[in-house]
Amino acid sequence: MLSLFKKFREGLSKTVSAIASKTQGLFGGRAIDASSLGTLEEALYAADFGVQTTGEILEEIKSASRKDKALRGSEAAVIASEVLKRALSGSEGRLTRAASSPTVVVLIGINGSGKTTTAAKLAWRFKQDGGTVLLAACDTFRAAAIDQLRAWSERLDLELVSNKPGADPAAVAFDAVQAGRSRGRDWVIVDTAGRLHTKGNLMEELSKIRRVVSKIDPSAPHHAWLVVDGSLGSNSIEQARAFHKSFGLTGLIVTKLDGTSRGGALVGIWRELRIPIFYVGLGEQPEDLQAFSAADYADAVFGLSRAGGNA
Repeated sequence: MLSLFKKFREGLSKTVSAIASKTQGLFGGRAIDASSLGTLEEALYAADFGVQTTGEILEEIKSASRKDKALRGSEAAVIASEVLKRALSGSEGRLTRAASSPTVVVLIGINGSGKTTTAAKLAWRFKQDGGTVLLAACDTFRAAAIDQLRAWSERLDLELVSNKPGADPAAVAFDAVQAGRSRGRDWVIVDTAGRLHTKGNLMEELSKIRRVVSKIDPSAPHHAWLVVDGSLGSNSIEQARAFHKSFGLTGLIVTKLDGTSRGGALVGIWRELRIPIFYVGLGEQPEDLQAFSAADYADAVFGLSRAGGNA
């Protein structure tokens, strides 16, 4: 079983490699100089860490270099990681249960963000933690989405509430929450249709789901998490801004970080919108959906190792 930190290291390998290849040994043993700092700046921008975070990292390294002319790249990596940890302070989502069951989690986002797969992986994770879970296939606009969630449910032995393609998504959500309550389930995870954040009619469909489930439990949905594709980089910030304004997001899941060198965008979303990050997708298997750790993320991005065999 991989350590959590090693899973972060491997899952973020493309971002780490992109930074390492451009810094040409900055985080190795030689002393840093103006050229290596310029290369680091380019790498951080390419990885979508943004102006604010990139500027803070460079300023901290420059300040340390002025005090110690022999400052090595490996020491600069530690400094960069600490800056990133400060920037992400408070960003880790803390999972809470509703006062009465079930706790309802609605997953939203654009097409292709990985919502359906994430819904199944999240349900599996809650089940592994000892919870009872029910999945709601509310992406009724795509027959493939219902089939996909059903296949995942059968593979992972999960309960599923679904209807035929074209059914009212809000009605499916209502049935699922009602079933979750009558069966005494701990969680109901609602997979919604992918939608462009600029389309008002699709946004209204989300609002309808909220209204309908609140008829069963006025406090539901208890969590509204945006699922964003990590490979979109800084473009995901605009998505988050629009969905947050229309639906009131309570959390974020960043998927596909294992397939991109642009792993810094989640920092920008947190810094601008203060939406906590609950999980990150670091691979294709159910166990690759990991609870977000700011410390593991920051150390992994800058290629740092951990004592005790967790490198």
